[in-house]
Amino acid sequence: MKQWIESYLTEHRRVVASIPVDAVADLAKLMATARDEDRTIFVCGNGGSAANASHFVVDLGKGASLGRPKRFRVVSLNDNVPYLTALGNDLAYEDVFLEQMVNLAAAGDVFLAMSVSGDSPNIVKALKWANDSGLVTVGLTSRRGGALGRSARHAILIDDDHYGRVEDAHMHILHMLCYVFMENQ
Repeated sequence: MKQWIESYLTEHRRVVASIPVDAVADLAKLMATARDEDRTIFVCGNGGSAANASHFVVDLGKGASLGRPKRFRVVSLNDNVPYLTALGNDLAYEDVFLEQMVNLAAAGDVFLAMSVSGDSPNIVKALKWANDSGLVTVGLTSRRGGALGRSARHAILIDDDHYGRVEDAHMHILHMLCYVFMENQ
């Protein structure tokens, strides 16, 4: 057991060390621009990535906004369960993020999606609409990239395919995107 844990941590450190600092700094600039221009940042994922999206909204919407002259407008598309289930039931699960953005998003807003596979149909469909509608698109995915990695205007591909390590690396990035504003702005 101990050897497995040590091996896991060794791989985890390798993955975290591979996070591209310049790309994260570029995303922080995108977030600042969205905040300064009163744009909305839409965030989503499935499963563990949905949990990361929810966590990010809390940290950016509260931690990086309270008591500051400019606040972030940030929405997690995976947090309204009745809305999600109605869209999934009446249309299709692949439409649950897209249909919310059709109602809420405008050109210039930011769409940040997370998917380890990069090929989740609901994320890919929403990403295509976001690109076609003039949103700034951001994808966090694994080294496979998938459609998300190929199509997002700003993509960070984590150098691993292990779901836990990739989701952990995504959360590291999301925390950096929040704490750069909490501790430096």
